[in-house]
Amino acid sequence: MTYSINLFLQNYGNIILLIVGILIGSILGIYLPQVVVYIKPIGDIFLNLLFVAVIPLVFFAISSSVANIEGTNQLGKIIGTMSMVFLMGVLISACATIAVLYFFPLEAPHVADGAHLLENNPDDTWSDKMVRFITVSEFGKLLSRENMLALVIFSFLVGIATRKSSMAAQPFLAFLNGGNEVMKNLLILIMKISPLGLGAYFAYQVSSLGPQLFGFYAKPLGLYYLFGTIYFILGFSIFAFISNGKYGLTSFWKNNIVPTLTALGSCSSLATMPANLIAAKKIGIPDAIANVVIPLGTTLHKQGSSISSIFKIYVAFLLIGKDFFDPTTLITALGITVLVSVVAGGIPNGGYIGEMLMISVLGLPIEAVPAVMIIGTLVDPLATILNATGDTVASMLVTKFTGNKFQVAAVDSLES
Repeated sequence: MTYSINLFLQNYGNIILLIVGILIGSILGIYLPQVVVYIKPIGDIFLNLLFVAVIPLVFFAISSSVANIEGTNQLGKIIGTMSMVFLMGVLISACATIAVLYFFPLEAPHVADGAHLLENNPDDTWSDKMVRFITVSEFGKLLSRENMLALVIFSFLVGIATRKSSMAAQPFLAFLNGGNEVMKNLLILIMKISPLGLGAYFAYQVSSLGPQLFGFYAKPLGLYYLFGTIYFILGFSIFAFISNGKYGLTSFWKNNIVPTLTALGSCSSLATMPANLIAAKKIGIPDAIANVVIPLGTTLHKQGSSISSIFKIYVAFLLIGKDFFDPTTLITALGITVLVSVVAGGIPNGGYIGEMLMISVLGLPIEAVPAVMIIGTLVDPLATILNATGDTVASMLVTKFTGNKFQVAAVDSLES
């Protein structure tokens, strides 16, 4: 009996503490909002520690994984399969959302004037935006989480260059491998205070967003959360089953609890990435796949942003009195959704960048801007869960489609 209790606590102790922390934070946010201002710094400190540690983790994880892949064909196969899985995931979630909105139409919410929310630089061209999106002007800017895609591309190129350097780069390869192990262990240490940090941050979210949840946006938000939850459970279950049968289904959900709670508490795909990497290891996803797909997916693969993008475009078209279900509009919406899903970086409320892209491409009038902004903010928790945990199931699919085998997870070494 004692052994069973100890085994249960060993496997689920951290999860229980995380749930307790989030529940306490929610209660404080609802009933004692005046206390939130004093405990919010705890959550900020925790997230800052995560963000600082994640930047070098992304570099070491991607560079070491690419450098250690044996054979050029294997690397190309992983990248090609990953791109297909990412694109299909975004399009499947977007098309499913369009179908739901067609059968369950919404009424346009009332919005206030929001002219001050839209600020465009008339001299800023799309080529300028693209250059800033994928590159930076100097090395130091790669260390900012605002330039995650540029860091991912740089890390990937470093890994390729290391592979091409063969024996001469062995000391540098050892440095990359060692750095990857150090950063993974550092993040495991930081995650030990996650119940306290995420509980404090969740209290702030509940206290600041709670009143708006029952306002003008109740119906679109209710439909989003209902459909998003169904898609999360059913869609991801199907993907996990396709990847590795019944074992893939059970192992995914068993190890997806901590990433889900981390995403819910932090509203950040980037902050959830360490938990995803640990979960991938326990599921048995090969490191060469997980350490490439999950960091890249943090920036490039966002099914939650895909769903919310369709919702926001739909509501915006209701406000301006246009037919969302016109074929040309639907094709445009799908194209914008793919772009928005890429642009929405792995940072809290990073979807604002994607929303600005959406507003610019569609040429939306000022009166539609507040609805897009508010909906984007209020759906962020569930969108982040779908964005972040979708990277793990994407890694499972890449493992399946590249012909790799799921490995026996070294759970004990991860939890020690």
